[in-house]
Amino acid sequence: MSERKLSRRLRDHSLAVNQRLTSAVDNSFDWLFRRDRLIKSGRTWFELVHDGDPMAVRYYELPDEKDIELVDGSRMDIERQQFAVPLVLVPPLGVTTETFDLMPQRSLVRYMVARGFKVYLIDWGRPNKAHSHFGLSDYADDMFATALAKIRKHSGSEDLSLMGWCMGGLLCLLQQGLAQDPRIRNIVTVASPIDLRGGGIIAGVAQTLNAPAQLVRKYSDFRMSLLKPSLTHSPGWLTTVTFKLTDPIGSVTTYWDLLTRMSDRAFVESHSTTSDYLNNMLLYPGGVVREMAISIGVDNKLAAGKIEIGEKLAELDKIKSSLLAYAGETDVLVPPKIAEKIVDIVASKEKEFRVAPGGHMGVILGANAQSAVWAQSADWLSLRSSVSAA
Repeated sequence: MSERKLSRRLRDHSLAVNQRLTSAVDNSFDWLFRRDRLIKSGRTWFELVHDGDPMAVRYYELPDEKDIELVDGSRMDIERQQFAVPLVLVPPLGVTTETFDLMPQRSLVRYMVARGFKVYLIDWGRPNKAHSHFGLSDYADDMFATALAKIRKHSGSEDLSLMGWCMGGLLCLLQQGLAQDPRIRNIVTVASPIDLRGGGIIAGVAQTLNAPAQLVRKYSDFRMSLLKPSLTHSPGWLTTVTFKLTDPIGSVTTYWDLLTRMSDRAFVESHSTTSDYLNNMLLYPGGVVREMAISIGVDNKLAAGKIEIGEKLAELDKIKSSLLAYAGETDVLVPPKIAEKIVDIVASKEKEFRVAPGGHMGVILGANAQSAVWAQSADWLSLRSSVSAA
């Protein structure tokens, strides 16, 4: 190698190193002092259809752009001709709405709009201690019914499809179990717990509590249902810890990755956005925690297809909406055996259970979710959303 070529290579290498160092310093400064510049969640524009306390409803309009960026860097054209049946996205309690709008290229709302759906999202709000008395009836019955009424008025369509992750999917099933609404055309659930004798962390906790709970019922007058909801609410930090404990090694390695890839702006933005989402989980109202612990955890009533919600009976075994249910292959919170029971319960003519790559969060937010869950759900829904029922 000539002296000139060697000199050029050394110069180019030095420039590249200097550029990486400069980028690392800039990104480090933003990460330490201007974190908001790195957080990209919740960037998709929406119209507020309903604004209540604490529940709100959002509508995501067609964007002006001709295409959107996908998680693999490719681009997908936006379908301008929309399906007749709107899609209602339902997040679980305990998390923010950024669940479905985490980053521009990892946004479920943006993806579904691009696939031709009129997309609405139920925002459960940010409950505080004043909402501790809220129970399943408040969410699955009252607020859910209000949200659907607002969506129908805004969209002009009586027919709707529902899609929920984790407890969001469970709330979809409970609402339909209560209402038996023939105009709820389709339901998609992702990692929603049904049979808490099917293994996994949640099932293990439920079974551990079952024996002592039965003894307490038999030999004492104590009932958890008599506890004040303010004593049973679950703070947001506990939800954060629960999610992180499902993958403790991953939680550590991501910080190591951050240190070694500080010069990569896209990675730093992704890491900061995901960390902000995980570290800002929301309070679970005590009424909901109490009811879930007793009826779903100890008594496992969902597996029987019927469960009391307030003074009403939710009959999941009478649901006739077309159903597509997913579970995460490596989900330790809601493994496939817990989620798949729903297809044995509902009375739907069309019902299907699928296992997708990922854990409890990865199945809906991970790198494979876009192709394994989002795209397949859109394909499935598109066949059932083109013409409103008479």
